[in-house]
Amino acid sequence: MTTKIKFLLRVFAFMGLISCKNSQLENPYISNGIFKVAILYPSGEGKTFDMDYYEKKHMPMVADFLGENLKFYEIDKGVAGRIPNDKVPFVAIGYFYINDVAEYNEAIGQNIDTIRNDFKNYTNIKPVIQISEIKQVEYNDTK
Repeated sequence: MTTKIKFLLRVFAFMGLISCKNSQLENPYISNGIFKVAILYPSGEGKTFDMDYYEKKHMPMVADFLGENLKFYEIDKGVAGRIPNDKVPFVAIGYFYINDVAEYNEAIGQNIDTIRNDFKNYTNIKPVIQISEIKQVEYNDTK
């Protein structure tokens, strides 16, 4: 390879690296005024949870019911409590980020039997659900 081509490749590689900003980690779908539905599955003696089924079947099914009102969803798997010897308070938490609560309630209401009947396929835990309005989103710009 000629020296000129090697130089140009290095310049392009450097330009690519400096264009990778921290803002790429920011989620463009999360903003003030949207709503977050948190579905919490408390841990405890004798409680079971099939994460694979939840990820691949249950959450996508409910997401389909929500349609265009859904911005995106997330799934958290509990791995630890606050300090090393604490048990995990929740085995899993699912989140739906939505635009409109009334539309969410309508979609869930129309499909509630299907959703509830699917619980037995992945858990014996009764979930705790909270709907919150996102009031502030800030990103840490320090590196």
